[in-house]
Amino acid sequence: MPIITRFAPSPTGYLHIGSVRTALFCWLFAKHHGGQFLLRVEDTDRARSTPESVQTILEGMEWLGLDWDNKDYDGQGYYSQFAQRARHAEVARQMVANGTAYPCYASPEELDAMRAEQKEKGLPQRYDGRWRDRSASDAPAGISPVIRLKAPQTGETVVTDAVMGTITVQNSQLDDMVLLRADGTPTYMLAVVVDDHDMGITHVVRGDDHLTNTFRQIQIYKAMGWEIPVFAHLPMILGPDGAKLSKRHGAPAVSDYRDRGYLPEAVQNYLLRLCWAHGDDEIISTEQAIAWFDLDGIGKSPARFDFAKLGSVNAHYIKQAEDRRLTDLTAPILERLLGQALTQAQKDLLTRAMPDLKPRAQTLVEIAEMAVFYFHTGSIPVDEKAQKLLTPEAKQHLSALAELLKEKTDFTAPSIENVFRAYAEAKGLKLGSIAQPFRAALTGSTVSPPIFGVAALLGKQEVLRRVCGWVCN
Repeated sequence: MPIITRFAPSPTGYLHIGSVRTALFCWLFAKHHGGQFLLRVEDTDRARSTPESVQTILEGMEWLGLDWDNKDYDGQGYYSQFAQRARHAEVARQMVANGTAYPCYASPEELDAMRAEQKEKGLPQRYDGRWRDRSASDAPAGISPVIRLKAPQTGETVVTDAVMGTITVQNSQLDDMVLLRADGTPTYMLAVVVDDHDMGITHVVRGDDHLTNTFRQIQIYKAMGWEIPVFAHLPMILGPDGAKLSKRHGAPAVSDYRDRGYLPEAVQNYLLRLCWAHGDDEIISTEQAIAWFDLDGIGKSPARFDFAKLGSVNAHYIKQAEDRRLTDLTAPILERLLGQALTQAQKDLLTRAMPDLKPRAQTLVEIAEMAVFYFHTGSIPVDEKAQKLLTPEAKQHLSALAELLKEKTDFTAPSIENVFRAYAEAKGLKLGSIAQPFRAALTGSTVSPPIFGVAALLGKQEVLRRVCGWVCN
């Protein structure tokens, strides 16, 4: 039987990075076994589900390269849980017919009184089964019933989890949960089971916050006589402080990582290593991940999100990326910093500068910030440290060097460096004593890519303009 997994997010907000890790594991497991990976949007909460959130999910999945195999489904490109609500209700009615579920006519007030009494007596607050074996002929007027599962009251329910191992709960701890509300809408518990069955899901891979739901969902499978899928519950991702990863840690949404300049392959690689390992391998390509990934490599303990480690992984992939691709990804960030669109000539300049920029950066944002100085057409903003280098003596040397550079027809990095070295030797100076003020004049900073390469990229006319901005005043 082919492996079929699913990713089932709710479109009620941003796509959480922890959910993306789940999607990645589902995708890799299906790919590793030559199976299918399906996308289901659990959009039954109509008050909170929005088209914008659905679009965020689709864009996040596509950004990470996690293609799903039901893109042609129903003209939407994914399986909508809300669209299946009639099917969910049908199954609930089938369960009533086969005796594994029943209508409950208890009023909200009656249930509130039941819970209050249980609380007063120190008992667990759960439905007491008062309509479990009663006839509908006893139903009070004006009450629309819910449909409840007739859960087993003795014995135990066992989850044989592919990650967590065998976990058992006594059936006496589980009450008769609602399957269908009084208004005819299905509950989450019912909808998930029906959808997974109808989609042919063989392996349910999801976060361990769903583990308690699994015991109840297994009872629905058994009530319908359906085959139970393999469950694999993933340990959660914690923030650097050991608390659940959230907004206060800075970047819980996958879109945050894109906007902060991380490459999708770096995010994918980093998430792969959160609770899964293949020996001591740290840098793992998508092809390797597909070849190596399986559920038995997943650990049971939560993982802490380490932003420094992610930065290191991202730096690796930036170094490996093609310069033109990095230009295409960095240009929009740079345009926001400059407040203007880049011309094609400026994009070509950025591409030529990329070999010197990318070894120094951990993110695309850092590349853009380092590259801003290339595109200043007016006066160059100079930071405090760079300002201190532009002393009267340094300006005299820069003025003399500018005259020498005017004569150069070969305006390459080695040629420019030769001019500076010869000048320093003739004047008895250290190269840095003139190269650093030159850097300050060209870039406005004491830190930049190799300055003679910078000068060659800027071109003679722009170099002389920037130097003259300091020595011609």
